[in-house]
Amino acid sequence: MTLKSVLFFLPAVAIGWLAAPTAQAQTVLWAAKVEAVSSQKAKGKEPFAPEKVLGEPNAQPLGQISNEAWIPAKDGSNEFIEVRFAKSLIAQQVTVIENFNPGSVTKIELVDIKGEHHEVYTNKNPGPLPESYRTLQVKFKPEKYRTIGVRVTMNTAKVEGVNQLDAIGIANVVVQMVKQDFKAPTKTDVETVQMDSTLKNLGPSVNSRYVDTHPVISPDGRTMFFARQFHPGNVGGARDPQDIWYSKLVSGKTQSWSTAKNLGTPPNGPEDPNGLASVSANGQVALLIGVYEDGLMQPKGFSLSRHTPGGWSVPQKVPIDNFINKDPEHIDGFLATSGKALLMAVERPDGQGGQDIFVSFPKPIPVGEQPDPKRVTQWTKPISLGPNINTPGADFAPFLASDDRTLYFASDGHGGYGRSDIFYSKRLDSTWTKWSVPRNLGPVVNSPDFDAYYTVSAAGDNAYLVSTRNGTDGSKDIFRIALAPAFKPEVVTLVQGKVLDAVTKKPIRAIIHYENLVTGEEIGVAESSPVDGSYTIVLPAGVQYGYRAEAVDYIAENASLDATAADKYTEKNQDLFMVPFKVGQKVKLNNIFFPQSKYYLQPSSFPELLRLVKILRDYPTVEILIGGHTDNQGDPALNLKLSEDRVEAVKKYLVSKGIDAKRLTTKGYGGTQPIASNDQEETRRFNRRVEFTITKK
Repeated sequence: MTLKSVLFFLPAVAIGWLAAPTAQAQTVLWAAKVEAVSSQKAKGKEPFAPEKVLGEPNAQPLGQISNEAWIPAKDGSNEFIEVRFAKSLIAQQVTVIENFNPGSVTKIELVDIKGEHHEVYTNKNPGPLPESYRTLQVKFKPEKYRTIGVRVTMNTAKVEGVNQLDAIGIANVVVQMVKQDFKAPTKTDVETVQMDSTLKNLGPSVNSRYVDTHPVISPDGRTMFFARQFHPGNVGGARDPQDIWYSKLVSGKTQSWSTAKNLGTPPNGPEDPNGLASVSANGQVALLIGVYEDGLMQPKGFSLSRHTPGGWSVPQKVPIDNFINKDPEHIDGFLATSGKALLMAVERPDGQGGQDIFVSFPKPIPVGEQPDPKRVTQWTKPISLGPNINTPGADFAPFLASDDRTLYFASDGHGGYGRSDIFYSKRLDSTWTKWSVPRNLGPVVNSPDFDAYYTVSAAGDNAYLVSTRNGTDGSKDIFRIALAPAFKPEVVTLVQGKVLDAVTKKPIRAIIHYENLVTGEEIGVAESSPVDGSYTIVLPAGVQYGYRAEAVDYIAENASLDATAADKYTEKNQDLFMVPFKVGQKVKLNNIFFPQSKYYLQPSSFPELLRLVKILRDYPTVEILIGGHTDNQGDPALNLKLSEDRVEAVKKYLVSKGIDAKRLTTKGYGGTQPIASNDQEETRRFNRRVEFTITKK
C-alpha cells in the first residue's frame, strides 16, 4: 500500500456524524451530488443507486447489504464514483464509508474548483478487510486549492462479493467524522481504537540491532521467548546463526519487559540455528524446531525440552508418523495449548505447493501403561488444514490461540499488502480441515514488507509479531499491538496452581487432564513442573470442566469449573491434591453432583464415577467405604437420610458398571463431619460432599 497521506482505518459502526466545534469555524461536508459514475444497478431513489452515497452515513443494518448504499453494476478493476459538495473548503481529510465488503478502494482524488484532480490516497494491493474497518479516513496537510468534489476508484474484482459505498465526506479539520450511535463511547472504547491503530516496538530490552524474530508468548502473557540471529550473546558468539532468548514482563500496566537473557545450553548450541516454536501453558515444556542428534540440531522435525531443577533438558525428538519436509530450510510448528494438536508448516507431496500448514494428533497411550510426564508422545500422520488455509504459495508461522479454534498464520499466497501478511481464521469442526475464509488483519498489522510470527496471550488483549518496519538499525524487530475486537480469540479461563501430596503438601510431577463433564470428552492435557509442581491449563468458555492430576501411586482429588456462561477472560488459582494410594487414605469425589435436596446423580457426575470404576477394575482386591456428607442446614434427621441415599446412588452406579457390591460399603454422616464453616454458603458448600476411604488394598 502506498500512501500520499496519513491513513486511519477506524473500527466503525458509522451511522451518525461528528461535526467539529463551531467556535473554530470548522466544517464537515457530506456529498450532495453525483457528478459521474462508472456503473450502476439502479437510478435515482431506487435501492443501490449511486445517489445512495449522498448525505450522512445511513446504511443499515451495519456490515450487511443495504438498500441505502451504492452497488457498482460491474466487477472490475476501475469502478468509480465522483461526487460534489454543497460548497468548497480547504480540506484536511476525506472519509469514505464502505458499507459492505470493505477493502476495494484503490484511489481517492480531491477535485478542486477548477476541476483538477489531486490524488491523496493510493492502495496498490486491494483486498478484503474486516467489517470493523468499513470507515476509511485519510488525513493530510491542507493545500492552497479548495476542494469541491471527490472521486473514489475501486477494484471490486479484488474483494469477492457485493461491494457497497454508503457515504463520502470531507472536512477542514482532522476530527473523527463518524461515531458509534448504538452506545455512548467509553474510555475503554477510545483506548482500544487508539491502541488498535498503533504498532509499538518492544524497545531495547527485547529488540537489538540484530535480527530479533519469532516471538512466543506464554499463555499467561508474562514470559516471551524469541530468537536472535548472529548476536554476540549467542552461545557460539556472533557467528552463531540463531539462539533462543527470553524476557519477563515487568509491568503489565506499562507493558515493559526485562532485559532479555539467553536461554542457555541446552537447548542452544554453538553454530546451530536454534528456534522455539511454542511453549506449554505453564512455560515449562518447549517445542523446538529441529531434531538434536550427536549434539547438533538437524532440521528434520521437532523436539521437546522440559524445564527441570537443573535447567532445560536435552531435547527429545517428537516422533511423527510419515513426517516429510521437502524444504528442510523452512519449517515452523506449534503445539496447541490443549496438547491435543501439533501444527506444522512444511512442504509435503500432499500439499498445495511450497510450505503448507498440517496438523497431527497424539496417539493413545498403550493399554496398561502408567501415566508418566517423561513419556514421549507419538503423533499421527500429518493432514492438511485444507484449501481455505493453504495456497500454492508459502503458508507458514501457525499460531493457534488458547481457545483451540482461532488460527493466526502468515502467507504470501492469499494476497495482501506486502511480501507476507498475517491472516486470521476459525476452525469450524473437529476434523481440523474446515476453516472459515481467512481474513487479512489489515494495514495496521500488515505492511508492504515482511510481517509474520503473530502470537497472542490467553487474555487476547495483546498480540506480538515480527516486522521489518521501523526496526532497530533496519533489522527485524518484535512489536506489540492491541487486538481489534474483530480479531480476538474466544474467551478463556486460565487456571493455575500446584499439584500437591494431600498428606505432606509436597509438590508432585504429574499429568493434568481436563474434560467436558457433560460429554466426558477429554479436552486437553498438561504437565506440572518438576521444580515446584506448578501447572497451568486454559479452559475455553462454554463448557463445564473437570480436571485432575495423574501420577503413579496416587489417586487424584478432582476439581471443577463451570465456564458455560463465561463472557470475559479470567484467572483462577486452584491447587490439585493427590492422595497416596494406601489403606486408610480418604479421597474426596469433588465432581459428584446432585440436585438440591435430591439423591439422584446428575450426568456431569459420570466422568468422575467412571474413573473410580477404572481404579476398582485395575485393582481388583481394593475395597472402599463410600461416605456421604451434607451441611447443617435443616432437619439433622433428614440430612442424615439424604446423605445415606446419595451414597447408595453412587454404589448402585458402580455396581451397574460391573463392580462387585461386596467391595463397596456405604455410610451417611449427614452434617456431623464438616470440613469448612457452615456460617456462609461460600464455605458451606464444601461440606456437601461424597468421598471414599480405602479399607483394603
